Amino acid sequence: MTDQGYENELRSEQEYVAGLYARLDAERARVKGRYNDTLTVRGNATALVERDAEARALAKEINRLGVADNGLCFGRLDSVTGERTYIGRIGIFDEENEFEPLLMDWRAPAAQAFYIATAASPENMRRRRQFHTRGRTVVDFTDEVFGRPGEGERGDAALLAAVNAPRGEGMRDIVATIQAEQDRIIRLDHPGVLVIEGGPGTGKTVVALHRVAYLLYTQREQMERNGVLVVGPNKAFLKHIGRVLPSLGETNVVFTTTGELLPGLHATAEDTPDAARLKGSRKILEVLKAAVADRQRVPQDPIELELTDVTVRIGADIVGWAREEARESGRPHNEARAVFLEVLTWALTERAIAKIGKGWLTREDKEAWENMRADLRTELAEYEGFAAAIEELWPTLTPEQLLGELLSSQERLTAAGAPQALYRAEGEAWTISDVPLLDELVDLLGRDTSAEEAAAERERKRQIAYAEGVLDLLVSRADHMDDEDHLFATDLLYGEDLAERFIERDTRELAERAAADRDWTYRHIVVDEAQELSEMDWRVLMRRCPSHSFTVVGDLAQRSSPAGATSWATMLDPYVPGRWLYRSLTVNYRTPAEIMAVAAAVLADFAPDVQPPESVRACGVQPWSRQLSIDDMPSAIEEFVREEAQREGTSIVIGPPGMPGTVPAWETKGLEFDAVLVVEPDHILDEGPRGAAELYVALTRATQRLGVLHEGPLPQALAGLAPRVDLSTAK
Repeated sequence: MTDQGYENELRSEQEYVAGLYARLDAERARVKGRYNDTLTVRGNATALVERDAEARALAKEINRLGVADNGLCFGRLDSVTGERTYIGRIGIFDEENEFEPLLMDWRAPAAQAFYIATAASPENMRRRRQFHTRGRTVVDFTDEVFGRPGEGERGDAALLAAVNAPRGEGMRDIVATIQAEQDRIIRLDHPGVLVIEGGPGTGKTVVALHRVAYLLYTQREQMERNGVLVVGPNKAFLKHIGRVLPSLGETNVVFTTTGELLPGLHATAEDTPDAARLKGSRKILEVLKAAVADRQRVPQDPIELELTDVTVRIGADIVGWAREEARESGRPHNEARAVFLEVLTWALTERAIAKIGKGWLTREDKEAWENMRADLRTELAEYEGFAAAIEELWPTLTPEQLLGELLSSQERLTAAGAPQALYRAEGEAWTISDVPLLDELVDLLGRDTSAEEAAAERERKRQIAYAEGVLDLLVSRADHMDDEDHLFATDLLYGEDLAERFIERDTRELAERAAADRDWTYRHIVVDEAQELSEMDWRVLMRRCPSHSFTVVGDLAQRSSPAGATSWATMLDPYVPGRWLYRSLTVNYRTPAEIMAVAAAVLADFAPDVQPPESVRACGVQPWSRQLSIDDMPSAIEEFVREEAQREGTSIVIGPPGMPGTVPAWETKGLEFDAVLVVEPDHILDEGPRGAAELYVALTRATQRLGVLHEGPLPQALAGLAPRVDLSTAK
């Protein structure tokens, strides 16, 4: 193409994209107008609810149209017949012909060729054009013509520009540079569990997020009703990926860590490896059940209750009977307490009546017998000693109370058949491994909601009484005309109807409501760094998604948790045996070949059967190492930080846990930086297999530059690093 031809083409593309933005602005103005109109609607309670629902839907649409501003149109496909299709973040249709797209949504089936067409398999396409934009303006484009000799097959110009670009604070979407291997996974028509495994830099996280956006596009009604849950390894990672789905116009998503899966709990502390392994195993379920049963006691000595006319004794015989009846009810502990109380009350009143009425009262005198039973039941219900006895024999328990008292008592651990390795001092913070145990106990203990329900009913009746008073006041003040057809407020409305209008409604967005509700069930769940999740973590997640619709991404070679996955089948077969699908990503888009060669040597040491991903590029900068004394380490770290501050992009210093000026490797999982400095790799390795996996993670965070500081000899796997005398000699 000549320079003049290129200029003409660029001008034409700029005009077309400008027209798309004009249509976008017009549509956004129209939706905003409808949104403002809904806020002025007045009517009955039903109309107000419908108004709120419509307003929320319109607000979501305004947001979707707004995020499309960020690169609305990023490419064009030309078919062999000359038809042009523009590809973008959302679909825009011709005003006069709603079936004629001016811009094709990247998730639409017709857009797939943009991602999978190659010179070898052109999908009936002649050309793929990718736009480079600044704001709303197309400043450049690159073409790939299919089927011509000498033309590349992967469109590497746009891809390499993206992977070589300096990193910012958050992960970017890849809608313009999705590769064929990734696109096939994103569009998989599989309703159950999909496992995506890939080494560092293969894009598994961003593929999972784009798969969610694709599912929300193809199954919007079902997906939006219940929303999506995204589970990541830590808050830094969630912040890093948090922009991707909103940038694609999707907001019905809850982001959380495993330490926050129980609403109101934010656990970050970690257990010892032994305790984490024990708590993460499904075998802990028997311990929890035994711990609950241990709190359902039979008294060693009878408990005497001195009532007005008689003294009764709560003995092991009737308590044992009441306990058996309560357990056989199948209800959770707190709910079964009502059965226990009822049986025990019946047994005590029977004995009391027999004592009081001895010699003069028989069962044939049913009325007298039942009257006496009613009096005794009332007295027992009001007797503090009886309430104390019930609390001792069958206490109302919260998950936090039961687990806390179990773990801080060697006697209770023994009674529950639990190893003493679980013991910890009373009052210690909840750990990440405690969260699935607490969640399990919510179901084992159940909720005693009778008091809440009674309070709610009292409030409802109070509101109705107030509303009826308002209606009476309206009638008393009305101008009573002689017209027999005159209607009063009470002819049109009941107090209950009026009260219903003023009930406080939940106007929170779906994501906010879902995050606060332990019993919320999601339509789909994404699990990132899934190799770190324990068997008990998976129980929590499967409970949150009864349809078992999951996108699971991870890398078994990067597992550092002692309770994590050694195989995907171990974790998934108990829930979806033989019904989960596995796909792998093999191309590393993040880590340059020079750095991946170093990381691959570490991988070969601790996981020789695992094939490292193949890097798509080289950066021309060799990783380096520098040996120095421990006293000089802080100044060397500061020197690295100063050097990188002068460059565009991001950097980080990774070291063994507790080393000043560094972050541990596990906190960087899923993240990427332009430059990485690894400090004391041999100390990271000291933690055994977990340490080797964490060193592998640390080495594969860099997209451009990698350095290593060490005091002692380098680990053998890192012997190939080029030595540097000082940082100023490193590129």
